[in-house]
Parts: sequence; structure tokens; C-alpha cells
Amino acid sequence: MKFLDLAKVYIRSGAGGGGCVSFRREKYIEYGGPDGGDGGGGGTVWAEAVDGLNTLIDFRYQQHFFAKNGQPGMGKQRTGKDGDDIVLRVPVGTEILDEDQETVIADMTELGQRVQLARGGNGGWGNLHFKSATNQAPRRSNPGQDGVERTLWLRLKLIADVGLLGLPNAGKSTFLAATSNARPKIADYPFTTLHPNLGVVGVDNTEFVVADIPGLIEGAHDGKGLGHRFLGHVERCAVLLHLVDGTSPTLVEDYETIIGELEAYGGELADRPRITVLNKIDALDEEEQASAMKQLKKACNGVVMPMSGVAQTNTVEVLRALRGEIDDDRLRQKPAEEEAPWQP
Repeated sequence: MKFLDLAKVYIRSGAGGGGCVSFRREKYIEYGGPDGGDGGGGGTVWAEAVDGLNTLIDFRYQQHFFAKNGQPGMGKQRTGKDGDDIVLRVPVGTEILDEDQETVIADMTELGQRVQLARGGNGGWGNLHFKSATNQAPRRSNPGQDGVERTLWLRLKLIADVGLLGLPNAGKSTFLAATSNARPKIADYPFTTLHPNLGVVGVDNTEFVVADIPGLIEGAHDGKGLGHRFLGHVERCAVLLHLVDGTSPTLVEDYETIIGELEAYGGELADRPRITVLNKIDALDEEEQASAMKQLKKACNGVVMPMSGVAQTNTVEVLRALRGEIDDDRLRQKPAEEEAPWQP
């Protein structure tokens, strides 16, 4: 399934049905009086966060969502039928924005969350509603209320516990493939990852979700490369894992480039808990590794963990460090493995 995280939709709620002007006319009934019914209400447009979706690709092929209009009222005090509602089913983590792409109407962060986007119009009153002691034969009714038409943007921000950061070819996809059942594309050229990937990793009988986004480059916050578009997917993460390529001759500059992009992006992303890892240590000898660790520790002024995603060296220790930064309420217990039945 193709990944799509931004979609434009056009919605319109149903208009209410008009009221009816009618009089009761039956044999042997001299004073029938008004009996016009009310119009039905128009359908409402809703958005609902559902399970089993992780992309907005469905909204590429259908952008218009129009609820049904209410039916007009009829004689014999019959009320028109209400128009059917329409529901936009979106993945959990979807932001619903106004046409300006800045005003947030709703943030669908919980499964089953339901938000009203456009309310259906009310049905008009029939002439039965206007009957009074001084006006016993009213010949007026109300038209139905018009529906609401608007243009909205849907922006998906994946909900994950850990977000992977780094320059292209820093080893993010390799780490995700080594620690989970996810199978992202891996190659020896930049920008192999073109869309975010999610993987569920387990350590110490707990599980959490890791999100791999396309690599960042300098100027990503201004729209360069692919990082600016996908940085939003790590906004909801509890902790960030910053991978630095240990074989790079400019590893300090590489580290500072990512930190600068986080600060320029804003949204307190740079203040999020972050674990720095020197990756690809399998390609370094002891002296080169010690020199790289010293440089990186001085640049980040904190703890640096050595790791190799290819050789799976220290990957468990990194997962345990990530697990320590995640709140317990976000962690999931691994299901107990069922013992195989005994066979002779």
C-alpha cells in the first residue's frame, strides 16, 4: 500500500428539507385545519479515527464527501426523512486542518475518537407549527437550513514511541530491520527511505513502536530534501534516537547538522529526550572507534553509545536505553509465548 500523509478533501453537509403547507380535507370534516409536516434534517459529516489504517491513500481517489439532504415535509403531519450522515475514516494520529493549512480543527489521537466537521441543516417547519388561536389557517412554512460546505486538509502524523534521526545512510533502516520484523528498503545510496516505516521492537518483555523517517539534510526545515515533510512524524515520539555514521570523516558536523534542523523546525522537538549513538562501529578499528567516540561526546556534551546495526552489536543495550526514556503507560507487554504441546 502506498504511503500518503497529506490529503485535501471537500465536504458538504446535507441541507434540511422544507416544511409543508397542507390542510386536512376529508369528507364530513368541516374544519380540518393545517396538517403540514416538518422537513427532515440534513446529514452531518463526521471524522472518526479507526484501527487498521496507517496512510491517507484512500483520500487520493475520493476527495468529495457530500452528506444527503433531508426530505421535505408532507401532508397528514408527516415529517420528512433525515439525510444520512457520512463518516471520514482516518488513521489514528491524523490532524484535520482548515483550508489555510494552519488552523487545527481536530487532532485524532485516540482510537474511536469522533469529531463533527460539518453539521447538517435543520428541517423547516410546516404550517402546523404556525397554528394559533388567531391564525387557525396559516399558509406559511419555513425552508430547510442550508448545509455547510468547506475545504479541509488531512495531515497524518504517525504515533510512535521512538523516532529515528540522522543523515541519509546513517543506518536508520538497518537498525529498524535488525530489531523488528519491519523490512524497509536498504541500499548503499542516499535517500533510500522515501516514506516513514514503523516497526515494533521488544526488549525485557515490553514492546514499543519505532518510526524511521527519511534522512535529513542541511536546510530540511526550509523544505530541502525529504526531511521537512516527514519531521512531523516524530513530533509525537517520547524519545528520539540520533544515529551518527561512525565512518563519516565529518561526524561532528553531521551531528550538528541534525541538531540545527531540529532547533529550526521548532515545536520543542530539539528539547525532546534524545539518545545519541555512534553507528557502524563494525567498520572501525579500536583506535578509530575511540577517536570517534571522543569527538562525538565532546560535541553532544553527553553520553554516546557505540552500536552496529549490521553486526547487531549493542543493539539490545540501545533498546534498553530507549525503553528507560518511555513512560510505562506507553509500553505494551509482550504476549506470553505458549508452550508447544508435548509429543512423544
